[in-house]
Amino acid sequence: MGHSGAAYDGNELGDFLRARRASLTPHLVGLPDDGTLRRVPGLRREELARLAHVSVDYVVRLEQGRTRRVSRPVLDALADALNLAPDERAYLFTVADVTQPAPARTPARQPVDPRLRQLLEGMRDIPAMVLDRRMDVLAWNPAAAALLTDFGEVPPAERNLIRLTFLDDDFRALYADWPRAARECVAVLRMEAGRDPTDRALAALIGELGVRDGDFRTWWASHQVRGPRQLTKTYHHPVAGTLTLDVQQFSVDTRPDQQLVAYTAPPGSPSHEALRFLLQIAG
Repeated sequence: MGHSGAAYDGNELGDFLRARRASLTPHLVGLPDDGTLRRVPGLRREELARLAHVSVDYVVRLEQGRTRRVSRPVLDALADALNLAPDERAYLFTVADVTQPAPARTPARQPVDPRLRQLLEGMRDIPAMVLDRRMDVLAWNPAAAALLTDFGEVPPAERNLIRLTFLDDDFRALYADWPRAARECVAVLRMEAGRDPTDRALAALIGELGVRDGDFRTWWASHQVRGPRQLTKTYHHPVAGTLTLDVQQFSVDTRPDQQLVAYTAPPGSPSHEALRFLLQIAG
């Protein structure tokens, strides 16, 4: 994957192993602390090797990117030794098992099925949009434009939720807890980078964010990963005030790379009333 800049160095497996090893202490994995001063934080390579029942030289070769052919039992042992969460374990298997294909043409944005667009338009009281795996905004309804931004005014090449979260001041100001939302974005992007290391558009997005935003560089280097899950986000909207909304994510059977995302609030809640008010004003 041809990333530029410091955001990506091409050794996903080794970087991930080092980052997770650095996040642990002997106490967290059940090892005694010998009390000696550690030059760097986290587990030593020798300790990881002992926990995973592999040689230290093998850990060194994995971390330095000199090998990525790892058997399933060894990957399971490494994941157990590093106390990996389910998303992190899935990511480890993804980056370890990927072979190095020939450079591929960046896939074009897949069109949104007309019936899905019709569904979006029918969801008049629910902000909703269609995203691809890079978080490009492929389609949206008027309610989503009222809640988040008028995506029609954003140049198509810049119509990406993660890019807007980091680089658009107005979009950034919507989040009540921007650092949390932004870190979640980075974790999703890291997961997708592991799934498709030949996606040049994704590489370009990572490179741009790494060059233009220091927080992105820091969080990207931490190698946190996350797959889709149900979220609740709080927004400070300039018209509707504070809204806490559930973010629902639905797969699209006919387009595996797309998802339908909808924003809802419990009926009768202050956020539900604020959303109704916003959509009445926008309508």
